Amino acid sequence: MDKLNLIAPINTLGYGVVGLNIFQHAVSHLNIALFPIGNVDSSNSNNTSLIQTSINIANQFENFVDAPSLKIWHEFALADRIGHGPTFAFPFFEINKFDQRRINHLSSVDNIIIASKWAEEIIHKHVLSATTHIVPLGVDSSIFTHGPHPVTDKCIFFNCGKWEKRKGHDVLLHMFQRAFPHEQNVELWMMCSNPFLPPKAHQEWTRYYSSDSRVRVLKRVQTQQDVAQTIASTNCGIFPSRAEGWNLELLEMMSMGKHVIATNYSAHTEFCNNNNCDLIDITDLEQAEDDMFFKVPTGEWASLDGAPIEQGIEYMKDFYQRWQSDPSISNEEGIKTAQKFSWHSTVQQLKEAIYGN
Repeated sequence: MDKLNLIAPINTLGYGVVGLNIFQHAVSHLNIALFPIGNVDSSNSNNTSLIQTSINIANQFENFVDAPSLKIWHEFALADRIGHGPTFAFPFFEINKFDQRRINHLSSVDNIIIASKWAEEIIHKHVLSATTHIVPLGVDSSIFTHGPHPVTDKCIFFNCGKWEKRKGHDVLLHMFQRAFPHEQNVELWMMCSNPFLPPKAHQEWTRYYSSDSRVRVLKRVQTQQDVAQTIASTNCGIFPSRAEGWNLELLEMMSMGKHVIATNYSAHTEFCNNNNCDLIDITDLEQAEDDMFFKVPTGEWASLDGAPIEQGIEYMKDFYQRWQSDPSISNEEGIKTAQKFSWHSTVQQLKEAIYGN
């Protein structure tokens, strides 16, 4: 069995969900020495004992010195390595330009794995010698499965992800209120949480969205099953994001047959198209800047000013009208798309990239 040094977070946050799913679907195919980044939270896994076994292997590090290493982490923190084997980095990023720090870290590894063609183009613009492999992420269809749609007297729009300007959270409430100034049989559910925000900033986001009685700010849930249960009660996902490194929640909604609205920009264009998603056209880019993660101007992301917001509003109104005619409306093309993106497929493509088989 091939050996692998896996350096990744194992938790319920973005990178941690990726690390956990890749581990769970790879551990039966590979002999893994797991070097976790940060504290391990395996409450979302049935493989707690396997995780600990792989951590114990890493502690001993016997016979893994020459094994390849895969690090699933930020593009600006890749320089450290495990052993003497070839190094593979799997970063997710949202900006289209890199500063020298990012270039240096990306240049320090032997191979770069990215999830989308959009990301690959950016890598090759900045790291001329990079050897890249596109490996899309997956969705667990046994959890995010298509079932009966809720037949209720309210049309539920849904957004999930960290509170961020990048996610379009600064404009989404405005879009909702513009689309539905008076309607009372429509709601917006926000299952958003950002552990990196200070409590005051988190309270400000919550207070802002709670100003409309038709908006429900949901608490963050711990398991993927809980996420799926929440999605099952909604009708349409709305993701006016300026940029994404992948957007798992969007693909998970597709897998469950939910209609989705998203910007036609960045990594989720790997699986979003005009057949499975209402795509908001992006014509301009702007400086990527906020008060949290993008304090120092480096790259750009999509501008939502003007036409994109108006188009998103029209998409919301259009779906609402279709829902009124058929409350059980389903995104069949989204289901077909999600079936092509499994974690099993992700691991198989990783094996091909790392071992050539």
